[in-house]
Amino acid sequence: MFAPSQEQVRRFFCEAWAKHLAGQPLTPLEAQAVDWMVQHPEYHQDLADAEAAVAAIYTVEEGRTNPFLHLSMHLSITEQVSIDQPRGIKAAVERLAHKRNSLHDAHHEAMEALGEMVWESQRSGKPFDGQSYIDRIMMRATR
Repeated sequence: MFAPSQEQVRRFFCEAWAKHLAGQPLTPLEAQAVDWMVQHPEYHQDLADAEAAVAAIYTVEEGRTNPFLHLSMHLSITEQVSIDQPRGIKAAVERLAHKRNSLHDAHHEAMEALGEMVWESQRSGKPFDGQSYIDRIMMRATR
């Protein structure tokens, strides 16, 4: 199982962004990440300096989203959809994207559902409930 450290995650995004800006070839995962980075210009400054990114601390009190967590969630949902795991996630995200007329907006709503489910799982000490996660996304798709 791949479990990168916080530093490795941040360096991955910064290095992929630097390669993109330099016109260098990207790995398939880097290309997916860059696709999401391009859609988040508010993070470009954070991505421009790997050393500052590694040292940065993002707190709720700052009122600022952690760009690396946000981009990681985009990649996680992209992967979930690509392999339809948990089963039904692909259809749920596609339906939400159609309803919102935006895959990006659908991802942001799926992130909310994912965050809620992880929090509930941690709080209850029970395994992640994949079906409830999908149900939450489908509920958003029907609003």
